[in-house]
Amino acid sequence: QVQLVESGGGLVQPGGSLRLSCAASGSVDSISGMSWYRQAPGKQREFLARVTSDGMTTYVNSVKGRATISRENARNTVYLQMNDLKPEDTAVYYCKMALRDRLGWRDAWGQGTQVTVSS
Repeated sequence: QVQLVESGGGLVQPGGSLRLSCAASGSVDSISGMSWYRQAPGKQREFLARVTSDGMTTYVNSVKGRATISRENARNTVYLQMNDLKPEDTAVYYCKMALRDRLGWRDAWGQGTQVTVSS
């Protein structure tokens, strides 16, 4: 079964940068949209950014101008570059892919990677 594996989280100082990665492992037939979400303690999971199969991107206002989502189709991987990080960016970050495998089309989620912004 296809799994999404995230990496790149950690502790960063305010104003710093991080690059998150999410790769789909297993037998994937096709991937359409790739997205990033985050969930801060005590809050609902929120959408951050999405990139379509033809490269069109969408961002939530809170990260627009500070985040860049990109994808590498050959590696079934999506990235999220975050700059000028703020303490309020502290959260668990999740990737999501709309993909087709032996089970058909479905949304697959990563396990989450912690990002902590603190001095």
